[in-house]
Formats: sequence, C-alpha cells, structure tokens
Amino acid sequence: MATPPPLRGRGATFNAKSSRFDDTAREDDGDWLDAREDIDGGPPPLRTTVTIEKPKTIVSYQRSPDIPFDRSINAYRGCEHGCIYCFARPTHAFHNLSPGLDFESKLFAKPSAADLLRAELMKRTYECRPIAMGTNTDPYQPIEQRWKITRQILEVLQEFNHPFTITTKSARVTRDLDILAPMAAMNLAAVMLSVTSLDPKIARTLEPRASAPHQRIRAIKALADAGVPVFVSISPVVPAITDHEIEAIVEAAAEAGARGAFSLMVRLPHEVAPIFRAWLDEHFPDRKAKVMALIREARGGKDNEGHYFARFRPQGAYAAMLRARFEKACRKHGLIHDRMTLDTSRFRRPGPEQLGLF
Repeated sequence: MATPPPLRGRGATFNAKSSRFDDTAREDDGDWLDAREDIDGGPPPLRTTVTIEKPKTIVSYQRSPDIPFDRSINAYRGCEHGCIYCFARPTHAFHNLSPGLDFESKLFAKPSAADLLRAELMKRTYECRPIAMGTNTDPYQPIEQRWKITRQILEVLQEFNHPFTITTKSARVTRDLDILAPMAAMNLAAVMLSVTSLDPKIARTLEPRASAPHQRIRAIKALADAGVPVFVSISPVVPAITDHEIEAIVEAAAEAGARGAFSLMVRLPHEVAPIFRAWLDEHFPDRKAKVMALIREARGGKDNEGHYFARFRPQGAYAAMLRARFEKACRKHGLIHDRMTLDTSRFRRPGPEQLGLF
C-alpha cells in the first residue's frame, strides 16, 4: 500500500502510535485517509478541532531542578503550530491520542482558566513567584485568536500585579501590548520569541503554522519599542538544517531590540524521535543520516538524553562548537544570557479587604 502524501500545513507526516499510557496502542483515526482527494491529487486539509477541557486547577507546579521556574500555565493542550520537534507532543499520548497529527489538529481549550487562576491567587496560602506561560504549548497559537484565553489570563495577572513570562513563536503576542507594556514598566513581564530559522521555506516545514520568521523579528521590535523586555530563543538548533543561521538570527534579533538570547540543540524525547525521523525522510532525505549522527553524538549515542541537567547540556565537539559560535555572536551584538528577575513585591489581592489597609 502506497504511503499517502503529507498533509499540507501540518508538521507531522503521520499519526504516531503510543502504548505508554494504555494497554493497547491507539489506532490511527483515519479520517484523512478515507476522505476524497483534493484537486491536486493529495489529501484535503486536516481540519483543526477544539474540545473544551474543564480542569480543576490551572497553575501547574513543578520541582525539576534544571528548570528556572516553579509554576506555569497552559491555556491549551496540543498546539496547532505543528512544530515537528516539539517536546510536548508525547503529552497527547497520555490522553490516548497520537503525538503526531492529533497533537497539532485535535486541540483542547480551557475557557475556565482565568476564573481558576483568580481563585488560586486569592488563596491566603498562595506565595507569589513568576508564572511561566508557553512552557508546554504556545499561548498564542492560532486558536487564541478566537478563544482569547491567554488574553483573559493576562487580565487576571494584571489585576493582581502578578509577574509572568511568555514564550511564543507567534507575532500575535503584540496584540496584548496594552497589558504587556504597563506590566513591563513595573518589572512584572518579560517575553521570549522563539526564532529557529530566518528561511521561510525551512520555517514552513519545521513550524508550519507558526508566524513567519520576519513577523517574529518584527514582533521583537514592537515589544522592545513598547518597553517590554524581550529575548530571543534560538531553540531548537537542528544540526545540518538550521545550525548555519545562529549568527544571522542573533544579529537580526539584536537589531530589532532583543535584550538577551538563549539557545538549545534539538531534543527528541519519546515519540518525538520517530516523528522527527519521518519528517527528515519527507523533507531532507539527503541529510537524514548526518542530522541524526550529530544528534546522537551530542546525546551520548542516543536519540535523546532525558536525565536532569544533561538533557539541556548536549556533549561532544559539535555541541561545543555550537555553544562557542552562539556565545561569540551574543558578545558581538551585546546580548545577555541571564534571565530577568521580576518583581514579586507588588503582588496584591484586589477586593474589599484591600480597603481595610487605608
């Protein structure tokens, strides 16, 4: 049976199966296989569906020793950007869905997020520390345009003078400058734009529904001009595909007003590895062997290294060369590596009880 052509506008080339969270592997849903072909002879577009999720809590707390924050919020589950390397893909397997096409087309929205956040912040036992957004799925992915859950979360954080950071690949973040700018003026907000390539063709296959590279650079400038501390994340670097762009991205981000930069080589945890390999087969078959050889060299002969600290510190000559190039480019353009220290002292709980302080 012939392998169907990849779906246009999607990152994964297939629905990977996973048996890590149930007794039997989930079958591919197959709706795109039995649908009629479009006029170009390929399968029709795979439509995005959104299911309402009703969580009991919205702030996730974690104690990983190699992550610089202890709490985060994810307004959505799954991500329509379809980044082929996304380390969050395996989380869909936990819900008996594929980390492949399901992850980027069968999404979950949490419209109660703002109310749940307000309830959490009102607890007398709550201790204020910066909340990270965009740590698992992008808070400004395309469905945010309609659902506006991220916007509602920001409104609550503003109400409480609560510090936060945002990581995104979307220029849509500039929509909320009316909140971000005044919060940043009080040292309560910082934004990181992820830019992996300046090449539109590579970006379309690597991150098919994320903002185009020039739009992200433009967003960096808009944020910086508005006084919002903005950083660029050159993550992940994909060996033999995007690694040659490190210096160019640093320069473009610095010229746009970025304050600092971070970079990390691609990681391939769990089901991400076979999805990534299939993507290489489709888009870069001539480089697949070289790409995977460099990844495995940096990960101790494996596709991925999952241990604390080691997962963010690739080893070997190639990884050392990438670090040296990145650091040299940052020094040349005056970008720092340190993360911002946001102000937690302004946190307040609004309401009648505040009146008693006067």
